[in-house]
Amino acid sequence: MPAPITEERNRLDRETLLDAAERLFYERGVRAVGMDEIRAASGLPLKRIYRFFATKEDLVVAMLRRRDRRWRGDLAAHVEQVTDPRERVLAVFDWLAEWFAQPGFRGCAWVNAFGEFGASSEAVLAEVRAHKQAFHRQIATWVHATGVPVAEPAFLLAEGAIVAAAISGDPAPARHARAAVAQLLGTA
Repeated sequence: MPAPITEERNRLDRETLLDAAERLFYERGVRAVGMDEIRAASGLPLKRIYRFFATKEDLVVAMLRRRDRRWRGDLAAHVEQVTDPRERVLAVFDWLAEWFAQPGFRGCAWVNAFGEFGASSEAVLAEVRAHKQAFHRQIATWVHATGVPVAEPAFLLAEGAIVAAAISGDPAPARHARAAVAQLLGTA
């Protein structure tokens, strides 16, 4: 009889699974990746994978949720190093430029998931909306501290820069969006 699986082993296997799924889904798209590929990349048997996530949709939602925490956490850590409120808002676009320049950048994982699932998955749609709302709140909080009411344009410029950089393969949209937000904030 095999030894029981510990909570730590479960945690490590779940993280390994999510790492593999995130890498493959982000590189190639969710629908293009089969569960056998996730099994091979994670090194976990399919039976174990399905114990963690009953469906591929459940795996996608968990991957997006975990990516959201990391992505927004990394953004906040970068932005909150800056003390001046207006420069803090502009630091969002500096962080985006660094992200856009990374090898393998394929745009927004949530927009990509929405593009693949659209209205066919309420769970994925809810996760995409939750991420976008949380990102909007982050930007709005930083913009509010400036006293200049430009949260909505700043958010839309950030979102547009992400899409434009993904399509063009060029990080320049972050620089252009930064310049536009600087004008809106009166720091240009």
